[in-house]
Amino acid sequence: MSEIPQFTAVNLLTGFLGSGKTTLLRRMLADPALADTAVLINEFGEAGLDHHLVERIDENMVLLQSGCICCTVRGELVDALLDLHSRRERGLIPAFSRVMIESTGLADPFPTLSTIKADPVLRHHFRPGNVITTVDAVNGEGNLDVYVESNRQAAIADWLVLTKTDLADAATTEALEKRLRQLNPDATVIDVHDEALSVAALVGFTAASRNDGLQSISGFYCEDSRELKTAGGEAHSAAFRSFVITIDQAIDWTAFGIWLTMLLNRHGDRVLRVKGILNIAGEDRPVAIHGVQHLVHTPVHMGGWPSEDRRSHIVFIVDGLDATLLKRSFEAFAVASSEPAHGPTPLMSQNR
Repeated sequence: MSEIPQFTAVNLLTGFLGSGKTTLLRRMLADPALADTAVLINEFGEAGLDHHLVERIDENMVLLQSGCICCTVRGELVDALLDLHSRRERGLIPAFSRVMIESTGLADPFPTLSTIKADPVLRHHFRPGNVITTVDAVNGEGNLDVYVESNRQAAIADWLVLTKTDLADAATTEALEKRLRQLNPDATVIDVHDEALSVAALVGFTAASRNDGLQSISGFYCEDSRELKTAGGEAHSAAFRSFVITIDQAIDWTAFGIWLTMLLNRHGDRVLRVKGILNIAGEDRPVAIHGVQHLVHTPVHMGGWPSEDRRSHIVFIVDGLDATLLKRSFEAFAVASSEPAHGPTPLMSQNR
């Protein structure tokens, strides 16, 4: 029986309709490395798990041949997670070390992530893990052109898994991958057919591995502001963009915390992702930050600077926020200085 972790990671498998979530889920459940996983799906039948069933624990829960616990979510996600935790604590089900949630194809993924932070009981036992988003190589660009949900699913992903690449020509797949990298420059993009793909790695979150992915060899993935466009080159109605703020001076940690809190309280639903490393005044080592909308993970002191560059770099992926105003606000509020600050510049969103 697996040892019960202090905090159980809740991983989210998302992706637009028909993008191959269920196929990837079946592959993950068949991997022995993921045998100690609890899976939450809408209905058992949708995942085609009948050949995996071993024992029906009750009408909402089954034990799979792989050792995974698979649950049907018919009500609130909070209730399902608390029920899993309670049964594990009482020894009524095998211990599990992670949770995998498969969301519906038209869902905005953030409410699932925010559930853990919002519930006072859940956050003592669970923490957000990785977001895995499947993207259909055949229909992916069309979905990104039309559906805001498809863009949001891609923008908050830690892993972008390309599916149906065997049915798409190389030029189409290459264009889709380029677009995804512009939308979410620090996610890992991988082909589901790639022999190097380890499905266990998709949920293998650790603070160290997340921080290791903060930077490229050159310093940072996102070098300039990129507005989201359709495949035809037209401006996208979602007004998504990614950009990086680079700061030469040291940052006042207290002021930065207040500034980020103010930003997310007012515009958290439009800050799809924020991630970076900071040169904090009085600290020798950089501090890594990572957040998705209103949810900010615990900052981590990195082992050292990855290059000679000691500047702070923060990547933002936003929906409808003015990058210039956001940067001006940050510099006025959070940059350490011997001069007294004149107060923050108001954060304003662009008209949609």
